[in-house]
Amino acid sequence: MSLTSDAPALADASPKSRRDVLVPLSGLLLGMFVALLASTVVSSSLPKIIGDLGGTQAGYTWVVTGTLLATTVSTPIWGKLADLTNRKLLIQLSLLVFVIGSALAGLSQSTEMLIFFRVLQGLGAGGLTALVQVVMADIIPPRERGRYMGLLGAVMAVATVGGPLLGGVVTDSIGWRWNFYIAVPFAIAALIVLQRTLHIPTHKRKVTIDYLGAVLIAAGVSLLLIWVSLAGNDFEWGSVTSIGMVVGAVVLLGLAVLTELKVKEPIIPMTLFKNRTFWLAVIASISVGVAMFGTSVFLSQYMQLARGKTPTESGLYTIPMIGGVLLSSIVIGQVISRTGKWKRYMVLGSVLLTIGLALMGTIRYDTSFALVFVYMFVMGAGVGMVMQNLVLIVQNAVDPRQIGTASASVAFFRSLGGTIGVSVMGAVLGSRITTLVTEGLTKLGVDPSQTGGLEGGSIPDLSTLPDPIRILVESAYGEAVADVFLIAVPLAVISIIAIALLPNRALGTKTSVEQLAEREAAGATAIAVSSAEIAGDTEGVSLSIDEEDAEEAQRVQSGSAPASEPRGGAGTRA
Repeated sequence: MSLTSDAPALADASPKSRRDVLVPLSGLLLGMFVALLASTVVSSSLPKIIGDLGGTQAGYTWVVTGTLLATTVSTPIWGKLADLTNRKLLIQLSLLVFVIGSALAGLSQSTEMLIFFRVLQGLGAGGLTALVQVVMADIIPPRERGRYMGLLGAVMAVATVGGPLLGGVVTDSIGWRWNFYIAVPFAIAALIVLQRTLHIPTHKRKVTIDYLGAVLIAAGVSLLLIWVSLAGNDFEWGSVTSIGMVVGAVVLLGLAVLTELKVKEPIIPMTLFKNRTFWLAVIASISVGVAMFGTSVFLSQYMQLARGKTPTESGLYTIPMIGGVLLSSIVIGQVISRTGKWKRYMVLGSVLLTIGLALMGTIRYDTSFALVFVYMFVMGAGVGMVMQNLVLIVQNAVDPRQIGTASASVAFFRSLGGTIGVSVMGAVLGSRITTLVTEGLTKLGVDPSQTGGLEGGSIPDLSTLPDPIRILVESAYGEAVADVFLIAVPLAVISIIAIALLPNRALGTKTSVEQLAEREAAGATAIAVSSAEIAGDTEGVSLSIDEEDAEEAQRVQSGSAPASEPRGGAGTRA
């Protein structure tokens, strides 16, 4: 008897050609390039932007923190939507939101307006952060994904170094507002390329977003960040206000966890934390986020306010760090795809990151640039080896139906680490600079209150300061920025331990689409076989009855048994 299954046909499991992958990947990389370009193009100009808008060090920090906060909170929501609905439409929508936010930021007339529109940018960036690597999992198997993750790292490096350079040139030539409009033509090109080249199947499920969980996570994280940003400046760390904010943040985040445990479609499924690879990768991602976001933000302050460089020069002087990211991500990505070995390189990367952060903690306003460049390269090489590959190994270890959620969750905790890190670093930097400048002015016999706000943490224009005070301010920023890097060293040590404990699981050879197709086919086949077995048993019963009838007829004909004798037992003769 032949069995017929209604199982869906398997996706084509034949290896894709390099062109089949690169064509749609080009749209994804262009979209990521747009997001990073619009984010980094203002980094070298932020001191000037905040100065022109009359902002303070707290405002400087929140211009960055607001974007990171929006990215952090929205990333898991985008990831959950990616598991439930059309990923292509989502990535195009996130790109559109990002560009609108960027364009509106160029119209800002105050620090508050700039922060608001940067938050809108962050919402779009959260989608791109979550979705680019999710879609990559749809079209590239884990074993091959390393080399393409290397390309993603290269694009990130080019945008990260090109953004500050371009931003510096634009700021110095036609004004900082034009930094926010640069991404628009690139975004249009990305939307066209994605529409024409990205073709992936949609595995739709009923969309039930955990809005309560999203609100609780956003409120808890926001309150925590506001506390970190304001404590030590607007109120004391041990004050009633400070304690109340911490308790409130803990309660909100605790309620978020309880909500995630109960709802049908949680934003961050707590079951993921049963996966050892996932939770260890989350721990490592937090420290990587602190290093990646914190260093990029405060390096420009070091270059401009401790070394007196222009925005353009500030961008140029970050090339060694970006070079380290570029080189290590491409080379190690190729090696991982060729050999299938990943753990040794990630451990090495975490060690390099820790060493680089520790070395950056020794810089001062007069440290040789040659040494600073070496330290930055080592730190960048560590980030390049670790950052993208953390997502790769998580995607390789989780259920393909949770690829979007798992990838976005790793990005969420990386952004969370970066956001909290920037807030903590900004608070420490502002407090440290205030202390150093006040002490220095007092030694010079200058009344700190008569210096136009230097003692209050305002961003100074070094060109307008007398030489003794200028040197004092440069020294204060040099020492304070170094202290900021030292804060990240213990976290980097934790990342070494977490990566070393990761299960050394072999990289798979099938995309998430192929894995899902196989599961669907296997499930349908199992149902068909089960149905056939049931039908087969019924046929067997009928056959048994028919055989018994035939045997009885033969006995009656031969006279060995009366026709009136019932089956299955002695009966009464008629």
